[in-house]
Amino acid sequence: MKTMQTNVVTPDGSVFSGETEMVSVKTQEGELGILPRHLPLVTPLTIGAIRIKKDSKVQLIAVSGGFMEVRPDEVNILAESAELPSNIDITRARAAKERAERRLAEARKENVDFKRAELALKRAINRLEVSENRM
Repeated sequence: MKTMQTNVVTPDGSVFSGETEMVSVKTQEGELGILPRHLPLVTPLTIGAIRIKKDSKVQLIAVSGGFMEVRPDEVNILAESAELPSNIDITRARAAKERAERRLAEARKENVDFKRAELALKRAINRLEVSENRM
């Protein structure tokens, strides 16, 4: 099967680098799957899970936005943050989810930044969903 080099990088360093069969990401327009020899593309990413298919197995990585650059034989993902399931602190993610839910509930009572609380909740939920699929 044909493969492509896939790199997932954050400001803190590389999270994943290797040959893959397919990469699936969540963009602002929806889900997008990339196979080897895809046409060149640059697209912004939203909060979601990257699905990387390698050796017929799927690996998930939680990302909190960024950009993806696609070349025919290479995919580069520049993420604001990216975590493998094994690196996600579930207790911390649950606490962040509960904190964001409280902020959203109080948003109408106080001068709370609703959009910021909503994004925090999405990030926490994404991290928890990816962590449930530890390999």
